[in-house]
Amino acid sequence: MAPTNDHPGEQAAGDPVRLLELRDTPLSVDEIFRAVGDDAAGGTALFVGTVRNHDGGQDVDALGYSCHPSAQEEMRRVAEKVVADFPVRALAAVHRVGDLQVGDIAVVVAVSCPHRAEAFAACRKLIDDLKHEVPIWKHQRFSDGTEEWVGAC
Repeated sequence: MAPTNDHPGEQAAGDPVRLLELRDTPLSVDEIFRAVGDDAAGGTALFVGTVRNHDGGQDVDALGYSCHPSAQEEMRRVAEKVVADFPVRALAAVHRVGDLQVGDIAVVVAVSCPHRAEAFAACRKLIDDLKHEVPIWKHQRFSDGTEEWVGAC
């Protein structure tokens, strides 16, 4: 349902892209959740990606993320496309870079919209496009001593 702008709460409240960052420090789910708080939003969807202990049938010991210098601007482009395609009130995305251990949070994205279905769809689009289009690479180290690079795009 598109906003009708009949109610003052439906008016745009500035840039809905509230937080976009690449960080080499631990991520806070609470920070990202707070960043998308909006009184006109009836639904907030949040996705947290963590480092799992396996991939492709192999045990993962640890991994590292690195990114291209254009990654921040590509994150902005992806976020602005989500904002253009959905009635987003607020959006945030933060991705770790550097070395991570099993269980660490690697990425957190969140979107708030007037309704839950829109929030779910926008959040899914945000994480899917971030993973496919932003130049962030994962270097996995396996228990058997092998390793592999996985490109996001």
